[in-house]
Amino acid sequence: MRRRRALAAAGAVSAGLLALSACDKPTPMATITVGTSSVNAEATCGGEGEALKTADLSECLKRKDIESIKVDPDATVRFGVDPEIADEGWTILMNGQPLTDASKKTYRTIPGSVFFNAQYGASGDSTLVSIKGGEKDVTGLWSFKLEKDS
Repeated sequence: MRRRRALAAAGAVSAGLLALSACDKPTPMATITVGTSSVNAEATCGGEGEALKTADLSECLKRKDIESIKVDPDATVRFGVDPEIADEGWTILMNGQPLTDASKKTYRTIPGSVFFNAQYGASGDSTLVSIKGGEKDVTGLWSFKLEKDS
């Protein structure tokens, strides 16, 4: 009887481990913080260390199912990335165009007014901001919508 329970328990553990091995490993996270509010997300595209194709990037930048956060133009916008992203280098994009040079730090700040300034390519009361992983090849894209909070 005791042996039968031990075999059943071992079978249950094995089945659980098998189910877990079928799960996808989560991609590294990127976070945007404004004041006391923050949003974070796994990669919108890629994020697993392999280079993305240009066509995939274009489609990824068109996605609408992304996190959004309200930004007061007088506030500071803080960007944070997991060390896995920082190690490969990362760039902040605004509406698909580079806003910053590549960095290997895990944290950057930018004045909120930049995201609603036509001089930087903004138009209207919302802006698509993406974090592009990788310096040479793009390995991931983390996208967010910044909405003007006036």
